[in-house]
Amino acid sequence: MAGPAVMALVDEGLGNSSYLVDLGDGRALAVDPPRDPTPHLALAERRGVTISHTAETHLHADFVSGSPELASRGATVLAPLEAAMAWPHRGLGDGDETDLGGLRLLALATPGHTPEHLAYLLSDDDKPTALFSGGSLLVGSVARTDLIAPDQTETLARALWRSIVERLLTLPDDLAVYPTHGAGSFCSAPAGGERTTTIGRERATNPLLGAPDEDTFVARLFAGLGSYPPYFAELREVNRRGARVYGSFPTLAPLDVATTRQLAADGAAVVDVRPVDRFAAGHIPGSLSIPLRPQFAPWLGWLVRRDQSIVFVVDDDQDRVDLVRQCLTIGYERLAGELAGGLGAWTAEHQPVSVIPLVSPAALDPHQVLDVRQIAEYTAGHVPGAVHLELGSLAPQLDAVPTGPITLMCGHGERAMTGASILAAAGRKHLSVMVGGPDDWARAAGAPLAS
Repeated sequence: MAGPAVMALVDEGLGNSSYLVDLGDGRALAVDPPRDPTPHLALAERRGVTISHTAETHLHADFVSGSPELASRGATVLAPLEAAMAWPHRGLGDGDETDLGGLRLLALATPGHTPEHLAYLLSDDDKPTALFSGGSLLVGSVARTDLIAPDQTETLARALWRSIVERLLTLPDDLAVYPTHGAGSFCSAPAGGERTTTIGRERATNPLLGAPDEDTFVARLFAGLGSYPPYFAELREVNRRGARVYGSFPTLAPLDVATTRQLAADGAAVVDVRPVDRFAAGHIPGSLSIPLRPQFAPWLGWLVRRDQSIVFVVDDDQDRVDLVRQCLTIGYERLAGELAGGLGAWTAEHQPVSVIPLVSPAALDPHQVLDVRQIAEYTAGHVPGAVHLELGSLAPQLDAVPTGPITLMCGHGERAMTGASILAAAGRKHLSVMVGGPDDWARAAGAPLAS
């Protein structure tokens, strides 16, 4: 039998990797699959294998598991016994093994990122070949421990130190490590862009593991923790109960103008997913701009309640399948539909339209800037004098926004326009958005950034 081939499937928007392992006997194992398993199924089909097993390392907070979808197609689900999942699975504890036709999958209790966390060690003829570390050991980092409850954060951080030092770092240095969380994931402490690593590399280069003791590790970990979307507080329970199985995902229902207006009046969120320049030129008053891109889902989850109905404004050239996939991946199911005919249908019925001007870096007044990036981005370099409020905390802190004309900025313009739409919906006037980021301003102004 050929040795196992491990293939990564990366969600760039969520910053996560899931894996398909060709077991060499016509079967495959999926590890931490997201809600839409279509890429895994397509890859398995191309390799001529069937997904027989799927393994969950922990109850995910940032995405809905795709294991129920794969289970509906016949896969056996392996998951932490301590997760107490309420849907069919095989619960595993520390040291439990699963025979995968000559390969062995060993469950290793690695609490820290979550209390129930397991890592999985795959061995071939007693030779370790791969470690699926989930949310424990990451590339140049570790996963955060503050997603459960404030009073558990330090306890979990100390557990994570012991899990890594006493369990994972005892494995061979050349062992390949395949984490779930990576660059761009709000579940991860800051890290670089690489997705896989080895035990030896992390032992030698991981700055958090370079801490001389547990207390220093905890202090360094806490120093790198930033904010995260509020929907994280809900998805662990969704994954524990088991999400709805769709088989094939739904499509967006077409909504006429009158229905769109009524839904908005009844409290639905009107989310405009068109690019920044199109939203700037004209949009439904009060609508929220979240351009459709790989990072769409986490910002939807940050700014719109999961129990709120959503009406979308979409252009003809945008990918509705991807839009629905991203929504369902983070557990957003109340998708009322899309405005049929888009903004053109809205204006054809003489409905009101708002605009938000775009500003070039050269035309920016640095004394009227609101920077909505994450704190780590802001401190790495910003326009001198810029006021800083993270996009995710903008709505609750409207009183902190300077009065008078204000230009919002981020790294490119997407988050800035989202922030401007929030302020406009709250009644703020004289708003504009800079296209580009701080480096673009510095080049145009011939001036250094502040830090």
